[in-house]
Amino acid sequence: MQDTGELTAGGTDGLFSALYQQLRQEARKQRRRVGGGVDTTALVNESYLKLMRSDLWHSRQHFLRTAAAAMRQVLVDEARARLAEKRGSGEVPLSLDKTGMADIVPGSHDDPNMTLGIDAALVRLAAHNERLARVVECRYFAGYSEQETADILEVTERTVRRDWVKARAFLFAELDAKS
Repeated sequence: MQDTGELTAGGTDGLFSALYQQLRQEARKQRRRVGGGVDTTALVNESYLKLMRSDLWHSRQHFLRTAAAAMRQVLVDEARARLAEKRGSGEVPLSLDKTGMADIVPGSHDDPNMTLGIDAALVRLAAHNERLARVVECRYFAGYSEQETADILEVTERTVRRDWVKARAFLFAELDAKS
């Protein structure tokens, strides 16, 4: 599947079919991590609709990296919709507890405010360091392991671990400043 000809010949449909089970596993992990009203199948299918916009995949890693970003967009959109239903469209201050920071922020599983706060902080992180933002997309929003993230971003696992620590510190500081 590494051959560029194979990647473009099947296009998005071919890659999606070949990687469907892996995408479902990652979506399931992500749903456990972030929570929300989107089920696993819906998350994968909504991500697919976003991925259909392109048929030019340079590699399997490029496709998976883009799938991670698509899952993030779906989850953020769903969090926005839940907030709009629940509280009108008003913004509620975020609070952070520095103890027991599981992935990025404890208690973010069912809090659409936190998902939106993380997304906004991630946009600021991307302006500062694009690779750190991609690590967060892969690890937090798509649920990829360190090894999978390293493969997708074409860096070492050690680099992913260092970037994950830096990204979490940045996001924690951003979210803490907002609360």
